[in-house]
Amino acid sequence: MGRQFLSRNDGRFSIHKFALGDDEVNYGIITKYGRTVGKEKIEKNTPIFEALTNQSQAQKYRLVSISNPNILRLPALSLSGDSNVDSTSNTITLGRNSQKTSTVQLEQTIQNETSIDVELRDQTFFIEVPNLFVQLLRQTPENIDAQQRATYIVTRSPTENSFGGSSVQFTLSVKSLSDALFTVYGTTANKNKIKSYVKVTGVQSGAVQEIAVIVDKTL
Repeated sequence: MGRQFLSRNDGRFSIHKFALGDDEVNYGIITKYGRTVGKEKIEKNTPIFEALTNQSQAQKYRLVSISNPNILRLPALSLSGDSNVDSTSNTITLGRNSQKTSTVQLEQTIQNETSIDVELRDQTFFIEVPNLFVQLLRQTPENIDAQQRATYIVTRSPTENSFGGSSVQFTLSVKSLSDALFTVYGTTANKNKIKSYVKVTGVQSGAVQEIAVIVDKTL
């Protein structure tokens, strides 16, 4: 759509907002070669990705602005929830019949630090779900894109953990799924199971957690 407006060359193309990301950067180079040499290798040798039209694939790791110049580590999102949530494999297993909902929680954590910087404590979260199969119970999506990815904006829980980090809790619910959907979208190995992904992004920290969601026709 942006290219189409730009090609008209009639003055109507106006940028209202933009985002920057570093998806293509391998920061392991810094660990291997050190800050000085590693930074130079990243600047000179990193290929730039082509533009993607699928927003679920573009800019998975957006840059954030932080005023504190001494921050060494960023927080991550830790998954937990009810018995349907496997935090080890980052998987939620749901069913079409009886096992239709799951309570999910993500919490900010940080390694080798005593607290999370105030600027990085998430106040809201973007939650993207495959709209054909699941939804957030008692929530209305802000947007549903052409790939049927529904985006919800959810406010953090009121309590903080020992790091000062925030958490978000929501209930994931299976929609009414026909046999035809399982035939089309079921995995190659098992047409009784549909596998898709939920993506949770902290707005302030930029931390991302992708969770596999398996909907089992027999459950």
